[in-house]
Formats: sequence, structure tokens, C-alpha cells
Amino acid sequence: MDGVIFSPLIDWPYLYAAMGLMALITVLMIWRRGPGWWLRALASITLLVALANPALQDEERDPLSDIVVMVVDETASNRISNRTDQTEAAVEQLTGEIEAAGMELRTVRLPDGQGDAGSELMTALRDALAEEPAGRIAGALFVTDGQLHDPLRMPEIEAPVHTVLTGEPEDWDRRLIIENAPAFAILGEEVTMTLKVEDQGAVPADIPAEANISIAIDGGEPQSYRIPVGRDIDVPVTLPHGGRNVLQFALEVQETELTDRNNAAVIQINGVRDRLRVLLVSGEPHAGERTWRNLLKSDSAVDLVHFTILRPPDKQDGVPVSELSLIAFPTRELFLEKVDEFDLIIFDRYQRRGILPGLYFDSISQYVRAGGAVLIAAGPDFATAASIYHSSLADIIPAEPTARVFEEPFKPMISELGARHPVTEGLEAFAPEPTSEEGVPGWGRWMRQIDVDAFAGQTVMSGIEDRPLLTLDRVEEGRVALLASDHAWLWHRGYEGGGPQLELLRRLAHWMMKEPELEEEALTAQAEGQTITITRRTLETETGSVEVTAPDGSTREVMLSEVSPGRFVGTFEGEEQGLYRVAQEDRLTVIGLGPAAPVEFIETVASPDKFEPLLTATRGGSFAISDGVPDLRLVREGRNAAGRGWFGLTPRNAYLTTNVTVTSLVSPWLFLMLAALLTIGAWLREGRR
Repeated sequence: MDGVIFSPLIDWPYLYAAMGLMALITVLMIWRRGPGWWLRALASITLLVALANPALQDEERDPLSDIVVMVVDETASNRISNRTDQTEAAVEQLTGEIEAAGMELRTVRLPDGQGDAGSELMTALRDALAEEPAGRIAGALFVTDGQLHDPLRMPEIEAPVHTVLTGEPEDWDRRLIIENAPAFAILGEEVTMTLKVEDQGAVPADIPAEANISIAIDGGEPQSYRIPVGRDIDVPVTLPHGGRNVLQFALEVQETELTDRNNAAVIQINGVRDRLRVLLVSGEPHAGERTWRNLLKSDSAVDLVHFTILRPPDKQDGVPVSELSLIAFPTRELFLEKVDEFDLIIFDRYQRRGILPGLYFDSISQYVRAGGAVLIAAGPDFATAASIYHSSLADIIPAEPTARVFEEPFKPMISELGARHPVTEGLEAFAPEPTSEEGVPGWGRWMRQIDVDAFAGQTVMSGIEDRPLLTLDRVEEGRVALLASDHAWLWHRGYEGGGPQLELLRRLAHWMMKEPELEEEALTAQAEGQTITITRRTLETETGSVEVTAPDGSTREVMLSEVSPGRFVGTFEGEEQGLYRVAQEDRLTVIGLGPAAPVEFIETVASPDKFEPLLTATRGGSFAISDGVPDLRLVREGRNAAGRGWFGLTPRNAYLTTNVTVTSLVSPWLFLMLAALLTIGAWLREGRR
């Protein structure tokens, strides 16, 4: 390419100043009517041209091909139905058209992002454009289902942008939406969740306006309901237990809908107890009675009712009856009418003295079978004929007294089974430090043990001669714990360093309240990032593998290895977002990796609406693959780049300069001599005058 350029011998500001000065002198000479003004003007122009040094520039250029960026959506929502086949067929045809037009194609394939980021197509296009010269970009294409989750990252591009949409006109989908759900709830109190069933797309006329939904808690037996579509539905829920409660909602799948990935939802609600209502029934006063009372009263979350006998009825001391008690104790109300209101009943060295009739013990036995909890701290009275074992409570107590009482020091020990039971697992970590160099790490000794024969439940602590010390048992829906000693208070008093009485009592209470973290037979799963950790707690010494069902229905076996007594752990990497089901024999748990319905499946019907701002700004268009892949046309910059059945790309005519030749148009010395001759001519002309 030829062109004239200037390479002045002096800086441009000085050249401009010289031009202004010479123009001023010429005007002055004309005003004074000097006879040689035109010769001086020519001399000035000649001098200025010489100083400007004009030259002829000749460039040799190689044309550059135009570049087209095509972003191919390979996220989860664009893999449902037949969209994968549609995408590949469209990419193949568009690639052929673009290459036939002599343009270079840059193809960017966008897989699922980390976490639940969704379809970040604008980010992919922006990153691709940043690697190419803007002057060579002839256009951009999206082959997608229309899902877009980063619209704020829309790049600036002067070339036309188009979308080629997958999907079919008759596509429709039904999804479940959890409008709101609490993070925690108080046990026994009803909380309300709001959910909605929504239809999208071309819903067939034969699809009913109501949907079947099932609700299951912790993988249990689901309950089914029928609810209307398109309306907010309030669902009251009462949590069955404390800790994490996993609520799983599932819609009935219609045969013609696009996917069932958005037909389920999992909500995790932590159940907390408002107050722990405890009835402490004490017998003959002893040193440990106040310890039990102080431990329970020190916890602000415990409502304690203490029933104790300060004066047995057979005591004869001459005190008038009117002075023995100010208020009659409501025993009938406590043990018959309101016994079900207590979460835990503790018998502390209580023996039958005719104060509580057998009907009350029958009521407590029924209370346990219906789901209540009883803790018995046995003293010497438990080994006598007045023992509460010789009542209707014998049906629920897991051990029988032998009538022997060991009155000698001993150190409570965790049994082999207790090392695997969550109530006593790891209690050794609470052992105090030795008080002297000769001391042995461990907790303090107790001074008395009631000998019992355990015939039910699990013995988790043992004492003298390896006899049962703490036995736990399940009785139908309820739970019972028998502590065969009344000297646990020595730990609380710090005798010989003390021991974990408070921790043991806390674990016992939580186990009796059926807290999931204290269940001895449990299957749980937790997710951190893409890693899912499966934990199996069991009293058995071995356990097999678990079966994991992924969101897409595929299954795998995960082996578990023992990391501590009674605790087996296995991990695996979740490949996609959604709900995973973990099962082993009759145990089932669910865990959501990300949301149960990822953001990719919130809207599954293909639509170009989210791309409209970019398409409008670049004069691009949207085309459905179901109508056929559009043809390519070349359009000039600024013209409409989309029409019926065709899309346009703008040639940019970019080039690469390979060689530049500069030829000077004037000889500075020649022009200087010419300027001098013209100046002399002007002087002669003026002198002749």
C-alpha cells in the first residue's frame, strides 16, 4: 500500500511556529504591496517543504484470516434428553460452514464448573476473546440450551454474537421448589415449611394439575400426599429426634418430562430440645444425692423435679404430722397423669417403702415401653428384698441383683463392648493427670459395687471381678440404664483425681433421648467439597461395604475401614451435584452434594431470553436446532447479522505488514538552493523597483 508520510527535520512544534511566522511575513508584505511578495512566499513554502521532508511509503501486507469463537455448552442441563446428540451435530455442521468461509474457528467446550456455579458461558467467551486480537474477531457462537448463570460477565465485542439452541418445541418439565425451611426446630413443636410444584414449557394437556409428593425423614418409610401445581403449600413438620434430621421430598416422575433431577429436595434441620424434663426419685439420703441434684440443677436447659423421702413412714420420733409437711407431694399426678411429660426418670438409691404403690411402677414401665427413659443408680437397697427390682420394673431392668454387695475399692473399667459403644467410647481421654510421679493416669476409685447378673442389653462398664457396672438396654421404644454403684459422686468430688461423671451423665442422657450422634448402630454421611465421608457405627467387630447410589442412578460399592473401635469410615469423590443415597442392609442415609436440585436444573426448558441483551447489542440472533442449523452469510460491519435460517459474520479484513519501503520525495539541499534562488529573485525584483 502506497502513501505519503512526513519525517520533519525539526520537531513539529518548531515547524508549526516557522509556518506561522512565514505566513505572518507574507501577509504583511501583501498589505504593504511589496512587489516581490510572491517570490518570498514561494521561497517560504519551498523551505517549509524541505523541513517537512515528505516521503513515499510503500507497505507489503499479508491478509489475516478472521476468527470465530464458538462456545459449546457441555454442562449437565445440556446433556439431558437428546441434547448431546443435537449439540454435536450442530457443532459439526457449523464448523464446516465456518471453515469453508476461510475463517479460523476457536472452539471452547464448557463442562460443569466447580461446586454449583452453573453454566458460566459468558466467562468462557470472555476468556477466549482475551486470547485473540480484537481486530480479527468476526463473530461468536453459543451452542447451548439457554442456561446462563454469569450474565454480569458479559464481554465487550464489536462482532455479532449468536445462540444455537438445543431442545425440542414440545419440551416440558416439572420441578419441586422449597420456598423456605428453618435451619433448626425445637423438638415437640411444629414448624412450617413452604414448598411449590412448578411446571415449565409446553405442558401436555393430559398432565394432571395435581402432583404426588412423598416425604421421608432420615431415609425412613415415606408418606405420600397429593398437592396442587403452581401454588405455595405450607407443610407442618414435627422433628422426631434431636440432632440432624434429613427430610427428603420427592415428586412423582412423569414419563414425558425432561428430567427428574429437580423432582427431589433434601432439607437438613437440626432438632434441639427446649428443656430436658427430668424426674429425680431419691431414696434414703446419702452423700451422692446432693451431687445428682447439683449436676442437674447446674444445667439451665434442665427442668428438674426432685421427689425424695426425708422421713420414712415407719420412723417414730413423736413429731406431729401437721409439722412434717406443708404441702402434700403430688405423687399421683407425677407418676400417673403426667409421667409422659418427663424425658428422663432417675432412681437414685430408691427402695420400696410402701409410699409408691405398685400401680405407679406399672405406669413407669409402660412409660418406658412407649419411648421413655429410666436411669437407675443402684445402692445397697437394690440388693435387698425392698429393691425396686422386685416390682413391675423388673420387666424393663436389664440385670438381676444377686444380693451381694462389694464393699471394697475398685476402679471402673471400660469393657471391650464399651470401647465400641458411643456412651463410653473414649472416656479414657477424660482421665485426670497423675497427682505424683508414682501416680498412674486414670480416674479415681469407687468404694462400693452392687453385684448383678446382666441378662439383657450391653454391659459397657465393669468393676470388681469384671462384674457388670453399667448396663444399657432398649425396651421396645424406650431405653433403660442400670449403674450398679452409688459411688459415682466420688468422681464429682475429685476423689483420687475424680473422673468424667458429668460427661458420662451427659452421654447417658443423650443416648436415652435417642440423639443420633450417640446411636450405637448408625450410618451417617457428610460432604466437604466433592468428598463424601461415610461413617458406620456398630457394636460388631466387622462390617461390610456400603452401596452408594448417585444422582444419575448409577451405583458403586464403597469399602469401610475401622478407624477406632466400633467406627468404620470410607470416602469417595462425588462426580456431580445432587442427592446420594448410602445403604447397608436395612440402614439408609442420604446426603446432598450441593443442592439436591443443582442450579443447572432450576430451568431446563431451552430459551434464549438470558442472552437477549448481548444478541441485541451485537445485532445477532437465536436459532433453534430443531428448525435446522442456520446457514452462514458474510455481512458488513454495522448491518443486521441474523435472518430467517441464516446467521451473519463480519469480515474484519485484518492484515500483517511484512515490509515497509520509504522513498524521499525531495532533496533537502536542492529545495534549500531553490529557496535561496527565489529569495535572491525577490530581492532583485524589489531592488529594481
